[in-house]
Amino acid sequence: MADQKIIFKFRSREYSENDLKAIRKVISDNFHLGRTQISCILARAWEWKQPNGKYKEFAVRDTLLRMQEAGLIELPPLLKRNNNKAKKPLQAPLFDQTPHTGFVKDLPGLEVQRGSGYTKLVWEYLLQRYHYLGCPKVVGEHLYQTAMLGDQVIACLAWGSPAWKIAPRDQLIGWDEAIKRKNLHLVTSNVRFLIPPWIQVKHLASKVLALSLKSLGQDWEKLYGHPVYLAETFGTVTI
Repeated sequence: MADQKIIFKFRSREYSENDLKAIRKVISDNFHLGRTQISCILARAWEWKQPNGKYKEFAVRDTLLRMQEAGLIELPPLLKRNNNKAKKPLQAPLFDQTPHTGFVKDLPGLEVQRGSGYTKLVWEYLLQRYHYLGCPKVVGEHLYQTAMLGDQVIACLAWGSPAWKIAPRDQLIGWDEAIKRKNLHLVTSNVRFLIPPWIQVKHLASKVLALSLKSLGQDWEKLYGHPVYLAETFGTVTI
């Protein structure tokens, strides 16, 4: 491998021409099975696993799509035509839009919980309707949260796998490439943060983040079998 020319690099991994030939053979042999099965086969062949033991099929799929974009491979056509198309606008669910102003200290009972069921439906609608990046399709380990005031959703958060290179983070930790590859899954990044426009409460964002972090590690361990020790945030969006 060391003397082979690197043809493609993605997600901090390098691929030689021999690697691409092997990938093309897997695609050719399993072309009739579709992209999902090909991704599953390669994930197992490469032993791409999450810390909880599950295979990184979405990460493989993302890599294959990037290779196809670069003209290096040809994937079978989509079996489900709408898989990679932009989602149609979600139908607005019924939810509480009571406006709130003032200070966060005036909101007793505020709590942050994992988004599921009805609150997840509201979470998806609010992100798609009011966040400039829309509702995320997160690859890899991730967690959705809602800040609740009684039964009302007043903020939405999403945490996901971090970027490979963040200079201030890497300098703060002081790890080298090998240690980072081994331990990056112990870091999570705040990929979405939204406070809807009818919520105008001072210092709410800081309070929500503080509450989020209290349960983040425990919830992450329940989902993925390992904790997170560092949470990255890059700003808050209030529309």
